[in-house]
Amino acid sequence: MKHIAVIGAGWAGCAAAVTLAQAGHAVTLVEAGRTLGGRARRVDIDGKALDNGQHILLGAYGASLKMMRTLGLDIETAMLRVPLQMRYPEGSSGIDFIAPRLPAPLHLLCALYQAGGLSRGDKLALARFFSAMRWMDWRLDTDCTVLELLQRHDQGDRLLRCLWRPLCVAALNTPPQRASARVFLAVLRDSLGARRAASDMLLPRIDLSALLPQAAAAFVAGHGGTVATGAAVKRIERASGNAGWLLHFGNAGNGSDMQRPALSADRIVIATAPEQAATLLGGLSDTGALDALRHEPITTCYLQYAAGTRLPLPFYALLDDAGNGAYGQYVFDRGQLDPAQTGLLAVVVSSSAEAIVQGTAALNAGIAGQLAAAFGNPALATPLWSKTISEKRATFSCTPGLQRPSHATDAEGIFLAGDYTAGDYPATLEAAVRSGVAAASLIA
Repeated sequence: MKHIAVIGAGWAGCAAAVTLAQAGHAVTLVEAGRTLGGRARRVDIDGKALDNGQHILLGAYGASLKMMRTLGLDIETAMLRVPLQMRYPEGSSGIDFIAPRLPAPLHLLCALYQAGGLSRGDKLALARFFSAMRWMDWRLDTDCTVLELLQRHDQGDRLLRCLWRPLCVAALNTPPQRASARVFLAVLRDSLGARRAASDMLLPRIDLSALLPQAAAAFVAGHGGTVATGAAVKRIERASGNAGWLLHFGNAGNGSDMQRPALSADRIVIATAPEQAATLLGGLSDTGALDALRHEPITTCYLQYAAGTRLPLPFYALLDDAGNGAYGQYVFDRGQLDPAQTGLLAVVVSSSAEAIVQGTAALNAGIAGQLAAAFGNPALATPLWSKTISEKRATFSCTPGLQRPSHATDAEGIFLAGDYTAGDYPATLEAAVRSGVAAASLIA
């Protein structure tokens, strides 16, 4: 049995810790913050328990769902399952696309045939695109941008605006003109190109920390491991005689000068953000791939209305218009997911660098006006309360040909885990869980 230290209790670190604990190792999971979950966690603001960003999971997220089942989570209770859809508010100039519960690929064919807001030419172009991608097994020999791929297959302006761009920024958090087509196709392959249930959308009913990280911590502790929050690792060095590694911590951060003693470990999984990982690996391993990553922000605007305020559906796509301050791309009715949050709407702005420049007050006002216009409800222009949460380094910028860091490092016994490591998927919860499991498997 080895003693393994996992640095970072985001979704990747939690997945690594659970996998190692299952394999019988002694695990210490350390987290610099006070709340588990990393960039997908609960935050408490003005007496409200919110997420630091609204997330959608897919039925294709096999590693995440398997991990949740291992932790004893009732998935159908913890998340609302809805069929694949791209639906805009009634009366807007968007589209209405929803897949019926039929075997694949009939669900897509029927959704395409019944889709509202698309011309016959748009539907034929979509059908040809799906057919071509299936023939290519959803793979590209040479990567290009998503926009180049779509233009190559005659996906017109309306399809780009109402379907492909919203899907691309939601999945990759990178706009189509800069996003990797190869990675985008990997997501489409495992959802649209797989069994029908794989395309289902799963909307969390509970906060993101409760959805996996808290249960993972309990699992680790239940298997003899240790979980420490408020523990910031500042430096890693070889133990004397090359017998493993020592982790050195910063001050406790509670106003005292007390410092945690160094922690010894046989192996280490670094599951922090890329910049922290590069700092910890400085002098121990080549950090070129970590340093080369560029990042994209995601912003979620929460708007509280009177109790009982309700949208017709749990979530909608929105037509964004940056020129008019309407940056929202998706809106979620949190009250339909958690009755305790009645009247609370969450609006997501992916790849939000342009949106956050104007400041939160202007952004909130613009989005509130966008909702009022989209739903034909003037009351939505004046929320009772609003709060904007921006993760400025939410994901890596998923560009064509990007060389992502491998799980193994040059330092023997130190491994990387994170949604930015080498893999098929963009920076999603699924990519994080897959990476944590992969890093742990290299040790186990």
